[in-house]
Amino acid sequence: MATFLYRLGRWAFVRRRLVTLLWVALLAVGGVLAAKAPAAPDDGFAMPGTEAQKAFDLMNERFPGGHADGASARVVFVAPSGQKITAAPNQQAVEKTVAELAHAEEVTGAVSPFKAGTISKDGTTAYATVNYSVKAGKLSTGATEALEQAAQHGRDAGLKVEVGGTALTAKPEAGGSSEAIGMALSAVVLTITFGSLVAAGLPLLTAVVGVGLGMALITGLGSVLGLSSTTGTLAMMLGLAVGIDYAVFIVSRFRAELAEGRTPQEAAGRAVGTAGSAVVFAGLTVVIALAGLSVVGIPLLAKMGMAAAGTVVIAVLVALTLVPALLGFIGKRVLPRKVRKNAGTTGTTGTTGNAGDTGDGSAGSASAPAKENGGARWARFVLRRPVAVLLGGVIGLGVLAAPALDLRLGLPGDESKPTSTTQRRAYDLLSDGFGPGFNGPLTVLVDAKGAPDPKAAASEVAKTVSALPGVITVTPPMFNKAGDTALLNAIPATGPAAAETKDIVHAIRGHAAGLKAETGASVLVSGTTAMNIDVSQKLTDALVPYLAIVVGLAVLLLLIVFRSVLVPLKAALGFLLSVAAALGAVVAVFQWGWLADLIGVQQTGPVMSMMPIFMIGVVFGLAMDYEVFLVTRIREGYVHGEQPGQAIVTGFRHNARVVTAAAFIMIAVFAGFIGMSEPMIKMMGLGLAAAVAFDAFVVRMTIVPAVLALLGRRAWWLPKWLDRLIPDVDVEGSKLHTAAPEPAPVRESVGV
Repeated sequence: MATFLYRLGRWAFVRRRLVTLLWVALLAVGGVLAAKAPAAPDDGFAMPGTEAQKAFDLMNERFPGGHADGASARVVFVAPSGQKITAAPNQQAVEKTVAELAHAEEVTGAVSPFKAGTISKDGTTAYATVNYSVKAGKLSTGATEALEQAAQHGRDAGLKVEVGGTALTAKPEAGGSSEAIGMALSAVVLTITFGSLVAAGLPLLTAVVGVGLGMALITGLGSVLGLSSTTGTLAMMLGLAVGIDYAVFIVSRFRAELAEGRTPQEAAGRAVGTAGSAVVFAGLTVVIALAGLSVVGIPLLAKMGMAAAGTVVIAVLVALTLVPALLGFIGKRVLPRKVRKNAGTTGTTGTTGNAGDTGDGSAGSASAPAKENGGARWARFVLRRPVAVLLGGVIGLGVLAAPALDLRLGLPGDESKPTSTTQRRAYDLLSDGFGPGFNGPLTVLVDAKGAPDPKAAASEVAKTVSALPGVITVTPPMFNKAGDTALLNAIPATGPAAAETKDIVHAIRGHAAGLKAETGASVLVSGTTAMNIDVSQKLTDALVPYLAIVVGLAVLLLLIVFRSVLVPLKAALGFLLSVAAALGAVVAVFQWGWLADLIGVQQTGPVMSMMPIFMIGVVFGLAMDYEVFLVTRIREGYVHGEQPGQAIVTGFRHNARVVTAAAFIMIAVFAGFIGMSEPMIKMMGLGLAAAVAFDAFVVRMTIVPAVLALLGRRAWWLPKWLDRLIPDVDVEGSKLHTAAPEPAPVRESVGV
């Protein structure tokens, strides 16, 4: 592989105008395709295989026009202090507000609380439920404005009015501003790392090209492949991350080859042949992690994973072709001005002994001794104390991971929103007036089709459910026109995220078989609360298979890359440690409330159900990037005759600073999401930033060299029978050192 990539890098360098034009043409075609593509389809957050989804589907079938999956709003009215909501002026204000909502855009129904009986026992609070024909997040501007205006009219009449439910669900905040901040921080870090604006700008430019093409294809093919606007969120985040990382490592190796005195053309070929091999296999591990999201069984996650995997493939192709092509235009200007001046004075670009110090861009005379940079000094420190460093890293991550043992998963609702939002205030008012269970009613569907007496069956179900511990009330059954299906709402005594509410859902489902035998009717539990419980359970059940598939395939891939049994196992175990520690940090902050005020967490609760799998998918890709880039350089030194300890120092001298820069960029990007007001985005930001920090600095920079130092030559042990079976991909580029470079004419001038 190294030889093929070497030739590809030289070809792209020589044919730089052609390669650049091809990428520009692809970007233009993608832009046209996206511009002319029809609107993205609905997200369709379906949960096939769950009881709640089955009930939703049956409701849409048996109650046509009812829009069971449509958005809804709970408008809560509270009378002024010392008054009752049933007082004539207050009742009139409520009736007027509800009547206004009933005639609003996209509303299918709005019932007065005085007709529905939704008035608190003390008579101070009432609520009206407003149903819409479209799903949450899809309401028109006119519909949301009408809802807000009606609520304001109620306030003008002297009432306290707040709006909860899904009708005012906002689109995620994580968008262009976060990416822009991330790009700005990346530019600063890369400029400090490379000491050259040109070298810093190239990875950012190529990353934008890759992400731009990927997002254009997602938009352009959205209607054909069923990709929604949400599908591209993960693709943009990861495409930007790996696009910068991959280009940084190619550029870094190019600078190192120039420092050894090679021509720019030869340096480009060797950079793609060596660092490019690492890019290919790092990209494959990311693709495995993202494609593995298909095993979770949630169509939206599967589409997000596949779209992001496609964007990562584009990032790899950009790094292997467009980066060396642009290096052809830049040439030696990729080095700091001071280094180029020194090279002009001494007659050479750099020295072999100093080649590894690509981070600070220094170069010396041919007689100068090799300069030890920070990476090399840290590696020597670890080599002197491997046991202490290993124990410190493992114990430290173990302590941080301890809170993860208390991990509780759920889907945060209005209770987790800031108190400045009307949704959170409505939630609190309902809890105060009716009890916390009114915020999470359970919809019980009675499928009495074929039952001898549907009405008797529904009554028996209502009687059974109301007798369950923790259920405070059950509404009378409401039948469809055919009279064969009934709906009733069970109000639990506890909130939607409480463990007791989950127990009630399981208890109702546990009685379903007995009720079926007794009445002939099937009983299904649905509603937002039940759906959230089912989503959490499905994601929990999928976690172990997902980990097994992703980590198992990655270990096999790394076995081929490193030709070692122990190094891939060490990489996988280190990744699990860092993810466990990051989950521990998330539990400590968002579930236990530690340092919650510091980052603006106003309400503790369960961790978002998708968080563990989402974190594994994203962080696994970045972790394997750092592992491959760092350890391939260590293996390269070992294969070329260095002692195991010296190979570790060489690997860190060459790549530690660049890996550190890449990690800082990702931490800064993810940490930017912590400032968002949306709790789920805030949680993802903290979790991902912590995971990258733990993996890059504790696992890859600390535990990895300590383990390799203790193992010595045994780290690269591979049974002879296995050595004969697996292909030799030559990721360290040993064939490039034994074979004479191919002559290739430079057809275009190289910048100096």
